Amino acid sequence: MENTPQSEKRDSYHHGDLRAQLVEATRILVEEKGPDHFSVSEACRRAGVSTAAPYKHFKDKQEMLRAVALAGMRRQRQEMLEELDQYAPGTLNRIVAMGRVYVRFAVTEPGVFRLMFGLSDTHGEHSELVETGDDTFALVQAEVARCRGSDTIEESDQHQAFLLWSFVHGLSFLKIDGKLTEAKMPIDLETVLEDVAQRVVGAGNSE
Repeated sequence: MENTPQSEKRDSYHHGDLRAQLVEATRILVEEKGPDHFSVSEACRRAGVSTAAPYKHFKDKQEMLRAVALAGMRRQRQEMLEELDQYAPGTLNRIVAMGRVYVRFAVTEPGVFRLMFGLSDTHGEHSELVETGDDTFALVQAEVARCRGSDTIEESDQHQAFLLWSFVHGLSFLKIDGKLTEAKMPIDLETVLEDVAQRVVGAGNSE
């Protein structure tokens, strides 16, 4: 029997990662329309699969959205790690780098960013979401501790990490909500991040 393009596509999904295809289709729709206007049928159409296909991998629509949120959280953390590699350990530049990635991710993927923090009602019920969020926050705490020359996270490091996260989280939403247009409030992101890192962490060496 001759393979048609459609049968080849089905074979590629069968042997490849159908789940990843659906997650990517969902992510694109979340960026285009927001999570509230996402539909499973449209995700299937974008992925080129039947409407029954998602239920081999996901229980329901919410589980598909959670998969997108989890992938976004992991992607953001990986981008932080890659950015950190550019700077020496224990320096203020690494604190700034994490903030830069956080804001950049929000601006680049605002739909996913909103989704990551829009599942708060059920967030605690899903261990992977909780663990990934905890891992990212632990990364910030560890960098704060290294700025004072320690590999042990103290209560003060946790407090400072929370202040840093609160700031960049709020700043990210201000940017994606259009509250920081040049006409309203022009800011230089690097200058602001450096200022906040210096004030909160108080690291003496930014080289």
